[in-house]
Amino acid sequence: MTESTLDAVIVGGGHNGLVAAAYLARAERRVQVLERSDHVGGAAVSTHAFDGVDARLSRYSYLVSLLPQRIVTDLGARIRLTRRRYSSYTPDPVTGGATGLLIGPDPTFDAIGAADDAAGFDEFYRRCKLVTTRIWPTLLQPLRTRSQMRGEVLGTHDTESAAAWEALIEQPIGEAISAAVSHDLVRGVMATDALIGTFAGVDDPSLMQNVCFLYHLIGGGTGDWDVPVGGMGAVTGALAAAATGYGAEIITGADVYAITPDGEVRYRQGGSARRVHSERVLANVTPAVLAELLGEPAPDTAPGAQVKVNLMLRRLPRLRDERVTPEQAFGGTFHINETFSQLAGAYATAATGHVPDPLPCEIYCHSLTDPSILSEDLRASGAHTLTVFGLHTPHSLTLKNPDRMRDRLTSAVLNSLNSVLAEPIQDVLMEDGAGRLCIEAKTTADLEQALRMTAGNIFHGALRWPFAEDEAPLETPAQRWGVATAHERILLCGSGSVRGGAVSGIGGHNAAMAVLEG
Repeated sequence: MTESTLDAVIVGGGHNGLVAAAYLARAERRVQVLERSDHVGGAAVSTHAFDGVDARLSRYSYLVSLLPQRIVTDLGARIRLTRRRYSSYTPDPVTGGATGLLIGPDPTFDAIGAADDAAGFDEFYRRCKLVTTRIWPTLLQPLRTRSQMRGEVLGTHDTESAAAWEALIEQPIGEAISAAVSHDLVRGVMATDALIGTFAGVDDPSLMQNVCFLYHLIGGGTGDWDVPVGGMGAVTGALAAAATGYGAEIITGADVYAITPDGEVRYRQGGSARRVHSERVLANVTPAVLAELLGEPAPDTAPGAQVKVNLMLRRLPRLRDERVTPEQAFGGTFHINETFSQLAGAYATAATGHVPDPLPCEIYCHSLTDPSILSEDLRASGAHTLTVFGLHTPHSLTLKNPDRMRDRLTSAVLNSLNSVLAEPIQDVLMEDGAGRLCIEAKTTADLEQALRMTAGNIFHGALRWPFAEDEAPLETPAQRWGVATAHERILLCGSGSVRGGAVSGIGGHNAAMAVLEG
C-alpha cells in the first residue's frame, strides 16, 4: 500500500470539489482530488448519449443559476453562460394545449383568461426580490443566524420586506402564491419552483418546499437560470483546468473506500490499494456516503423525487397553440400538466405509491439557446435536444424493480408531453446509429447507482435554509462556513453542506474558506 501526506484531500471530483481544489491550490496548499469515475464533473457533465449522434447533452444537471460570478472571476475559469429569451411557456390542459401562457417580453396572460393575474404575478416576484437580493451576497460569507439574516432583509423597520420574509420563510409558500394570483395555471407555474426535486406539497408545514423555492429564486438575487455554453461539461472542464493550473492533482479511477477521523483516506486505483494522510479531508459526497466511509450509522436523508429524460429530435414538434411558435414555446421552460391542482393531485397520487397520470413535467431545449452542442450537420438539419424533468416521482417508486419503473416513467413522461402537442413526440424523435429512438431516462435509482447520490436526491439530502438557526454553534471555521461534520479534520464541500445544492460551487468555495481560515 503506497502512502503520501497532503494539506487537503478532496473526495469526489464534482464541480464543488474542483472549486475547493482550485481555491486551496491557489493558496499554495498541496491538494489532491480523488474521483471514482474515469472523468471529473459528477452530475455536471456532457456526453454523447446516443450512438452515432454528434450532440453533447448535459446528461444530469442542465442549467446554471446559483454559480456566483465571483467564483468564476477568482479562479479565472473560462465559463460562459447565456440568457434564454423567454422564461416559460405553459399549454393550458383545459383546452388540450390549444391556448397557453407565454412568459417573456410580451406575456400572454389574456390568452388563458388570466389577464387579471398579470399584475399580481409581477408584484409577487417583486416582493420576492426584497428577500433574495439581500440574501444572495451572503452565500459566499460566513453564515448569518436566522435573526441576523432577517435583520438584514428588513433593514430599519421595513414593513414590506417583513411581509415578504414572512411569506417566503415563515409560512407555506402555497399561501403566498394563492393570495397573489387566482388562475389555476398561473399558480402552478409559480409553484413548480418549490417542488423540483423535492417531494412535498406547497402547503407542507415542514416548509421544505419553501427552502426549494428560495434556492430557485435566489441566484444572482434575481433567480435567472442561464444556459452553459458548450453544456455542463464545459463548466466542469473549465473548473478542472483552473484547479490543475494552480497545481492541484486530480486522480481519476480512485475509488475511496475508507476515511478515518484523523485524516487518513484509503482508496483503490488500478488494482492497487493506496493511502494518503491529510490535514483536512473535504467530502464532496453525500452525508450518507461520508458516514459509510467513516464506518458510522447513516443519517436520515430525504429521498429524491424526479425523473429526467433526454431526447434528440429531428425537429421541434408542432403545437396546438397557433399563437406561439415552437421556438418561443421551447425557448424557455416548457411546463406540462403543472397547474396548481394538477401538482396537488400528482403529489397525492405519488404519496400512495403510484405514478401520477398525467405526470407533471417541464422541458428545456439547450440547443435553441446554445447550438454549439450540436455538430454542423445536425444544426443544418434542424435537429434539437430536449430535456424533460418529471416531478413527484419519489425514490420509493423505483425500489422494487428499477428497470421496469424506468420504462414506466419514460412512458409517463412521453404521454404527458403528447397530451399538449399537435403530433406525437415519437414522430419527431431521431434514431441513433443502431436505429433506436433517441431516448435516455435517468431515475433516482440511476443517480444512486451511477453517481452515489443517496436515494437519488439531487441536493444530496434535504435542502437547508441559507442561514443558521439562532441556537446553532458557530464557534469553529467549519461551523461558521456551514461545512462542519462531527470530526474536526473532515469537512463537507458539496451539495450536502449548508447553502449547497445545484451547480453553484458555493459548497466548494465555503469549504476552502474554512480550511484557509483554520
